[in-house]
Amino acid sequence: DPSEVWTTYDMGVSAALLTYGYKRLSIDKENPKRALFVFRKEDDIDDIANSYFADKLELNARYYFDHLKALKNRLYSR
Repeated sequence: DPSEVWTTYDMGVSAALLTYGYKRLSIDKENPKRALFVFRKEDDIDDIANSYFADKLELNARYYFDHLKALKNRLYSR
């Protein structure tokens, strides 16, 4: 159900959401040039994403890097 998910093509905001504890449901790799990151929709997920893009989001750099690396591993694994 599309009303229950939040999606983005942006790996950076996806890593930030994971760092904040949001649940990634899947990575849609149907398009070989772009991956769609699918998250469970929660009330404030838009606010966190907008804060990321506005450069107003504060998070733990180490956890962010770990989540970014894990996303890349999932994305590029076969």
